[in-house]
Amino acid sequence: MSAPLHPEPRTLRLGYLPLIDCAPLVAAVRLGLDRRHGLRLDLQRQASWAAVRDKLLSGELDAAHALAGLVYGVECGIGGPQADMAILLTLNQNGQAITLAPALADALAQGTPLRSALAALGRAPVFAQTFPTGTHAMWLYYWLAAQGVDPIGAIQAVTLPPPQMPDALARGELDGYCAGEPWAAQAEAMGVGRRAIRSGELWPGHPEKVLACRRAFAALQPELATALTATLLDACRWLDDAAHRREAVAWLADPEVIGLPAERIAACLLPGGAADDGADPQGLRFHAGGLANMPWLSDGRWFLQQFRRWGWLPASEAGAEQEAAHDAQIVARVHRLETYRAAAAQLGIAVPEHDEREDGLPDWGDARAPA
Repeated sequence: MSAPLHPEPRTLRLGYLPLIDCAPLVAAVRLGLDRRHGLRLDLQRQASWAAVRDKLLSGELDAAHALAGLVYGVECGIGGPQADMAILLTLNQNGQAITLAPALADALAQGTPLRSALAALGRAPVFAQTFPTGTHAMWLYYWLAAQGVDPIGAIQAVTLPPPQMPDALARGELDGYCAGEPWAAQAEAMGVGRRAIRSGELWPGHPEKVLACRRAFAALQPELATALTATLLDACRWLDDAAHRREAVAWLADPEVIGLPAERIAACLLPGGAADDGADPQGLRFHAGGLANMPWLSDGRWFLQQFRRWGWLPASEAGAEQEAAHDAQIVARVHRLETYRAAAAQLGIAVPEHDEREDGLPDWGDARAPA
């Protein structure tokens, strides 16, 4: 019996959180890009990043829209189970924000140093992030430390799913939080908080969400991993057209995806107005000619350096050179550059000559307060 001319597409279960930067997953399904690459993506909204991690590790999810820092944290076994992870591509850059309660935001706007404004509270300030080793924790801790506030010893850090943060701020349970949009926009719309800084102002072009999977999936099914990577890379490219972003607003506003008013979604997806195409190096970028999607090795090393800075990874007794070599080995295992290159070749997308980039977080000084 001959094989069918059009074999059934392979179904893959992909997890995501209700954030603006889940747009590539949603666009891939709405546009039928998954079918073009021989797949059927079953998108499954998750309640938290911990749920994404647990379902990836249990095999309930084949891959996920995930925090870059989550992947490295699981790979290193920090604060939870260790598992061999893989990053297939970066889904976006920028697009997050640190939000403060109005009184605290007012104090900063009037020129009060953050350290003084927090000391005036008369108690330990409470800040939320979305996952202990996630990108939001990294941006929040870096911002606090740069202003002389020890994020390990001087604040109470709590973990909350992004949709719960505006209401927690409204109830006075938080003094601030870092999360992906549209949850800073939602706090401002509710009148319960204001953006203090966007993540793209901290590090223009920073890595944010990635397409993550178990390393065994990527290694044992390379053609499937390449097809999945090409599907999402195709969607990221599509989203860098302003007209396409406007089309995607309604998809993200759908109650089954994010479930907020379309105008709030548009304000985050098109922050520069109707002609916004992601060209702003500090704004939300999904593709940027492929530069936003490259799983740069240097990005991974930065996260490991931050883990060590906050005491989650031990310093090497052999010194900085051995430490750097160890980190390079971890990142080389996690970043599936061969898969990314194969997917980019299928789509005719240029791949940078080098695996590392010079861009990085500006040196605002090592301001972790003394213990």
